[in-house]
Amino acid sequence: MTSTIDRTTDGSVALTITIPWTEVAATYEKVVMEMVNKAELPGFRIGKAPRELVEKNLDKTKVYEEALKTLIPTSYNAAITEQKVKPIVSPKIELKDATEHKDWIFIAHTCEKPTITLGEYKKAITELKASKGKKIWKPGDKEEEKDNPSADGTKPTLDELLMALYNNVSVTLPPILTEHEVNRLLSDLIDQTKKLGLTVEQYLASTQRTSETIKKEYEEQARRTLTLEFALEEIADAEGILVSDDDIDAVIKTGKTDEEKKTLENQQ
Repeated sequence: MTSTIDRTTDGSVALTITIPWTEVAATYEKVVMEMVNKAELPGFRIGKAPRELVEKNLDKTKVYEEALKTLIPTSYNAAITEQKVKPIVSPKIELKDATEHKDWIFIAHTCEKPTITLGEYKKAITELKASKGKKIWKPGDKEEEKDNPSADGTKPTLDELLMALYNNVSVTLPPILTEHEVNRLLSDLIDQTKKLGLTVEQYLASTQRTSETIKKEYEEQARRTLTLEFALEEIADAEGILVSDDDIDAVIKTGKTDEEKKTLENQQ
């Protein structure tokens, strides 16, 4: 196996991987033998039929497909080790050449963690807190509120704090990463509509949306979620913030139903 790499500034990675025909042939042979050992033919016990009879009934295309299931993961893992890649998503495989008696070539598209730039997020959050806490004291109000403008309980919500952070960081997300997150959101939508006894089309119609508008909506949501995830990770590293197992357990316990708690456990 040999590999070459193409990195782009947004963190996208394309690994071109070449598998020698000798390796392909050896894997093909292994798959054939496994099929022979499991074959059931009239007049023979399982795995006892002659190879030539079994091979007559084998679909060569399916044999090669099974070989690829072994060759691609093994070669990909070897390539990311060889090229010192640290992928954060599963690869998208593009088969370039799979001709018999020739070396096979495929491209694995993946990405690494993008570089994030933290802007004046601390200033933005401070200004947000100040604007939310402003209150004019007047006679009749509690005396302690005179020197404590936010004593009325007005404070930024979590969403407001996150939006202040989001608007003050910059990152170029690899397209494959955004696509991966959008597909996850679409998969969740399918699961949710099934639980409601609806099809996705029925759900979209009931909310007056189309597949195009929901995709655009999810693309924006994906960009926001991913940007915040990387930003919070960057801040945690810079500020030395650690989350303990007890902290995680405390959040999981806030789930109102067993299903919600299970979801939190899966996302811990």
